[in-house]
Amino acid sequence: MAKVLVGLSGGVDSSVAAALLVEQGHEVTGGYMKNWINAEGIPGDCPWEQDIEDARAVAKTLGIEFRVIDLIDAYRDRIVDYLVEGYRNGITPNPDVWCNREMKFGVFLDYALSQGFESVATGHYARRRSLGDGTAAILRGADPNKDQSYFLSLMTQAQAARALFPAGEMLKPQVREVAERFNLPTASKKDSQGICFLGQVKMSDFLGHYIPESPGEIVDPTGKVMGTHRGLHLYTLGQRKGHGVASPREGMAYVVVGKDVAANRLIVGWDTPESEGLYASRCVVGNVSTINEPFDRKMRCEAQPRYRAKAEPVEVTPREDGKVDVVFLKPQRALSPGQICAFYDGGRLMGGGVFEWVG
Repeated sequence: MAKVLVGLSGGVDSSVAAALLVEQGHEVTGGYMKNWINAEGIPGDCPWEQDIEDARAVAKTLGIEFRVIDLIDAYRDRIVDYLVEGYRNGITPNPDVWCNREMKFGVFLDYALSQGFESVATGHYARRRSLGDGTAAILRGADPNKDQSYFLSLMTQAQAARALFPAGEMLKPQVREVAERFNLPTASKKDSQGICFLGQVKMSDFLGHYIPESPGEIVDPTGKVMGTHRGLHLYTLGQRKGHGVASPREGMAYVVVGKDVAANRLIVGWDTPESEGLYASRCVVGNVSTINEPFDRKMRCEAQPRYRAKAEPVEVTPREDGKVDVVFLKPQRALSPGQICAFYDGGRLMGGGVFEWVG
């Protein structure tokens, strides 16, 4: 049996992860990662105080030790600054994926190891398997509707080897049933939605606190001025609503197809496969992290370009600079620099990286 630190977020999934580990006989401690308290008054609900109380109540029900671990400074340095800088430079970062690598399985794991724990467990819907060669693999979660392996795609082998995902072996309804069986106070708590650890804070409000509006022209691919935007950081590739350019008739919609950062221009076009800039097959992925084996040769696998997207066949070719060239066999809509590309071999997560160039 292992000594495990469970990241208790105050939600039902991590609560059940802790309960199952206790039932299996592990020495379990619950730890709430205090990463954000919204002390700067950004509009929105950041229910960290309630989450701590819910997590504490779960630990009490299970009879395990509970700790609140202050990681606010690390979260600002590793996640908030990265997020703001990315949007300021015109890309669309994914804080949730970075949060898993840098926080949950970064500083939180480092803390756990320094305290004598052997593993860190979370409520992710993913599965970990020990392989015959002594390494660990991460598989998609048992529930295809809740699978969160995409968010773990930047993890390293060292992190995967110390990770446990008890809830990922079950379907969501089964997780609720286990929570009720253990009489956990979070059994009927709704799933949280929003930016990693920020709660119900609108991204536009969050960014508006750090990045001033910088109005510029909205143009079509020919350069025709269509309107005015409030700042490139407020728009994402493929966005259909909220850009301010009305569609001329039913069935035809303008979408964001590009950003000209140098000229501070937002480019819109028709939402069709023929629209220049909206669909792409070729891209360069950097910050590549792999879990079991490196991309050291040309290979075929599947790539998932965003959380709810389907994994599609790709051809991956390593580059001398450590990045990889990726070619989707079928053109993909709205591949965006800054977003995460997760690589799979069937149901096994191979790793991931950041879209740096799309064309």
